Amino acid sequence: MGNEAAWQEATINGRFAGKTVIVTGAGSGIGQATALRVAKEGGRVIAADISKERLDALVEENSGLDLVPVAGDISTEETVAAVVVAAEGRVDALANIAGIMDNFAPIHEVDDAVWERVFRINVTALMRLTRAVVPLMLEAGTGSVVNVASEAGLRGSAASYTASKHAVVGLTKNSAVMYGPKGLRFNAVAPGPTITNIEATWGSQLAAERLGPLMQATVPNPATAAQLAASITFLLSDDGTNVNGAILASDGGWSAL
Repeated sequence: MGNEAAWQEATINGRFAGKTVIVTGAGSGIGQATALRVAKEGGRVIAADISKERLDALVEENSGLDLVPVAGDISTEETVAAVVVAAEGRVDALANIAGIMDNFAPIHEVDDAVWERVFRINVTALMRLTRAVVPLMLEAGTGSVVNVASEAGLRGSAASYTASKHAVVGLTKNSAVMYGPKGLRFNAVAPGPTITNIEATWGSQLAAERLGPLMQATVPNPATAAQLAASITFLLSDDGTNVNGAILASDGGWSAL
């Protein structure tokens, strides 16, 4: 499955011209690909990531693009505040991409520390940044938010991670209902296998025995981060004008099996 080898990114000149877009997890993977795609299409990108080194490298290697780095733990109010300050009172779009994986442990093997860390990064951070940005969008009467869920938000795979991504789906749909009449759009992209620096390791024998064969039989070829950025930027941009409350599976057809 998948035809990623035949696909080449084709940027759309000026699609984000004059717009300020926040992208979390911008130091690597899908976040970096999304930040670069938006910036190449004329946007001012507030690039947030926990790694200052990765952000510094991103800015240095792309000096011709409007990338504003904000380093810090996006689950903290301090970093959220720094991101909002960097936006200088205007946020046209927000891509909540930062996230972490768990070890596939089923519920009777879940470790409290893993559970709390996964929810802090995948759900609480997303909620806090969105909570800070929505008032600016309401004032402007327009705005687009794209949350990154996962195939795990559409099915059941790993207890902590799956629960967190189902929470992302719920927050996305609730926000679409609440803010749609105010001119704001909330959507989510649910990636399948993607080539990033996030590693998933089997921390449970039961999970490996149960999920391993299922994944071997059905998982498509991994997509590139740029392919996911194409899906995300479509929803972020005005091209997604009539899309609100959608959970877009960007997974090579995996969810259709």
